[in-house]
Amino acid sequence: MGLKSNKDRRLPLLPLRGLLVYPSMVLNLDVGRDKSVRALEHAMLEDQLLLLCTQSEVSIEEPSQDDIFRIGTIAKVRQMLRLPNNTIRVLVEGVERAEIVEYVPNEEFYEVQVHVLHEETSDDTSETEALMRMALTQFENYVQMSKKVSPETLASVTDIEEPGRMADVIASHLSIKLKDKQALLETVDSKARLHKLLELLNNESEVLEMEKKIGQRVKKQMEKTQKEYYLREQMKAIQKELGDKEGRAGEAEELRAQLKELEAPDKVREKIGKEIDRLEKMPASSAEGSVIRNYIDWLLQIPWAQLSEDDLDLSKAESILEADHYGLEKPKERVLEYLAVQQLVKEMKGPILCLVGPPGVGKTSLARSIAKSLERKFVRISLGGVRDEAEIRGHRRTYVGAMPGRIVQALKNAGTMNPVMLLDEIDKMASDFRGDPASALLEVLDPEQNNAFSDHFVELPVDLSKVLFVTTANAVHNIPRPLLDRMELLSLSGYTELEKLEIANRHLLPKQKEAHGLQANQLTVQEDCLLKVIREYTREAGVRQLEQQLAALCRKAAKRIVSEQVEDIQIHAQQLSEYLGVARYRYGLAEQNDQIGTVTGLAWTEAGGDTLNIEVTVVPGSGKLQLTGKLGDVMKESAQAAFSYIRSKAAQWGLEPDFHEKLDIHVHVPEGAIPKDGPSAGITIATALVSAFTNRYVSKDVAMTGEITLRGRVLPIGGLKEKSLAALRAGIKTVLFPHDNERDLADIPDTVRRELTFIPVAHMDEVLQHALLEATSS
Repeated sequence: MGLKSNKDRRLPLLPLRGLLVYPSMVLNLDVGRDKSVRALEHAMLEDQLLLLCTQSEVSIEEPSQDDIFRIGTIAKVRQMLRLPNNTIRVLVEGVERAEIVEYVPNEEFYEVQVHVLHEETSDDTSETEALMRMALTQFENYVQMSKKVSPETLASVTDIEEPGRMADVIASHLSIKLKDKQALLETVDSKARLHKLLELLNNESEVLEMEKKIGQRVKKQMEKTQKEYYLREQMKAIQKELGDKEGRAGEAEELRAQLKELEAPDKVREKIGKEIDRLEKMPASSAEGSVIRNYIDWLLQIPWAQLSEDDLDLSKAESILEADHYGLEKPKERVLEYLAVQQLVKEMKGPILCLVGPPGVGKTSLARSIAKSLERKFVRISLGGVRDEAEIRGHRRTYVGAMPGRIVQALKNAGTMNPVMLLDEIDKMASDFRGDPASALLEVLDPEQNNAFSDHFVELPVDLSKVLFVTTANAVHNIPRPLLDRMELLSLSGYTELEKLEIANRHLLPKQKEAHGLQANQLTVQEDCLLKVIREYTREAGVRQLEQQLAALCRKAAKRIVSEQVEDIQIHAQQLSEYLGVARYRYGLAEQNDQIGTVTGLAWTEAGGDTLNIEVTVVPGSGKLQLTGKLGDVMKESAQAAFSYIRSKAAQWGLEPDFHEKLDIHVHVPEGAIPKDGPSAGITIATALVSAFTNRYVSKDVAMTGEITLRGRVLPIGGLKEKSLAALRAGIKTVLFPHDNERDLADIPDTVRRELTFIPVAHMDEVLQHALLEATSS
């Protein structure tokens, strides 16, 4: 049905929302807006014709002229039915395209002057036929892919012969955007409309093809997931029947439960989750599966977020340190300073302390007391003889039997990320083809970078910044310089006799009594007996030998109590040889008499201070200087320097200028099996040489230490405190030491300073003045 006249006419307007009607299209509409209802009623009173135009925006309730497209479809109302909810359902049939010329003023409803747009057809019928065929083929393809259009619709379209009508019918069944449908409606020329339609059909076909591919992919994925689920459930059932504890699936489930309870950073949890997924897919017999399982177990055992709470009570910590150790004032003070700063700062990087001192002075036990006073966990790592860098950083997971390094193992054993970690014997490390462990420790012991310590096995950053590291060493010079710079040195010197006596009474003897099953009153060791043990049965800077001797006393006492049924035993100094045998050392190593060519020197070793007798013998010869006693290069050079100094001063001591050409000089340092080195024996060798050449006696009560120059100057040395303790043990009365070391006297205990006379010397002349006695006839 078409409108015969092309003349403009007035029609009521019905704006449509989200909908568009083409000519020859029959459609049901629900009309509810007041203006639309009145427009419909007016049309029914006239010739049942009205103009259907689409709104550009669906959401507008009261559209203006600008909100309504200018071109629409004149439609005839075929049926009208009033519904209970005050809306009207109408059946309309599209008749002809029309364009709004102008809006007629009307308050009741929209009324417009329209211009009918008759169908324009092309003269090229063959091209139009080709376009119609292509449109039909594309529509058929669209129907097959979309499944939204019935086959009957496709059959009805096939029977249409008019190109414009075919384009309209196909467009009405496409799921395309409203603006595209409006563009087709506005295209009056049928050939141009078919071109646009083909373009839209092509686009829709591509979209549908993509949707189909995506749908198939999703379906496959879902099928795969469901298949895996069913297979896993079947596997669980089979393994349960076989008593296999549910195999990998059960193992993974158990590990995921542990992961759920683990407190750790997100990166760690994510890594563990991925590794559990990998493990689950591994066959039970796979070797790599056991490697992954071992790795997951380690990650789950590291206490990533576990911290023990510090007890910051200064007085309590001080009382614990005092009860556990006698003396050691400086290290104790440093621990209390740390606690005080922790109270003020709350978050502080753990300090890195290095306790340096001879064996047996309590370095390891002090570290344990530090942990006790802070109420932290204590872990100890012995570095003595460690040569492999992997001991510190761990092995790569690719190696068989790979494990984390000792640092991570210690954290696992402690169960917290802030223990007190003792790195024992840090000066005893070595290096070989497997790497340098000292270099690996540089990152561990650097407060600026150990918050992300990298272990080769763990492969995740481990935070060591909260660990309080304590290292121990016997000698500073064996520690690599870069490592030493990262640590705070605390020196623990040897003990005096009085300190050893206190330590034995307070700590060692009660400990050994308990270890040997003795009650406190079953064994009494008199003070004079303890002093004799210290003087005649031990010679050390620390108290380790002393503890061994006290353990021997307890054993002998326990044997007597059991075998002789004695209730208690008292040991006096006179009875000591019955328990410990003959005295090992003579108290007071100083020479019994003043001697020529023999001088007591003072040495400082890793075991503490010690006395060093230097002997010189002069015999007729050809001027040969012989040095024996397993001396190091530095000590040999000191002897050469001392001899050159004496030759330069020969006239001062009444010696002939060529005296050295007629004599052979032999310098010997006893205990030849023990290596000796260092420059501090310079003035001792020079004094022994002068004594031998001039036949003057050296005072038996004098010991000395100092480096000599060719001009006779006395240079400073190290370890004055340790050397003075050795002098006291040996029964020396006077110590000659370099003038530049006077500041070190403050470190020497008052008890030692009261017993010894310290004389600072700046030149060799002063040394000889105090050490040599009056000349004797040859």
